[in-house]
Amino acid sequence: MKQAVVMMFALAAPLLASACAPYEADPVSVYQWERKVEQVQRQEAERQRVCGTLDKESARYQRECAGVKS
Repeated sequence: MKQAVVMMFALAAPLLASACAPYEADPVSVYQWERKVEQVQRQEAERQRVCGTLDKESARYQRECAGVKS
């Protein structure tokens, strides 16, 4: 019986941990949407910049730069 309880908690732990992911509400105002769009654009520009400096044959380039226009 004790092993069954331990097994149940062991199987439930990953499910409970994934259910506790931080919640990010969608932007509500025009200002919030503009900030969100600008943030995404900055992140994409940084990704393109980094991918431009990486060796195209490296594993990191293959992993992080799929779909980046060069």
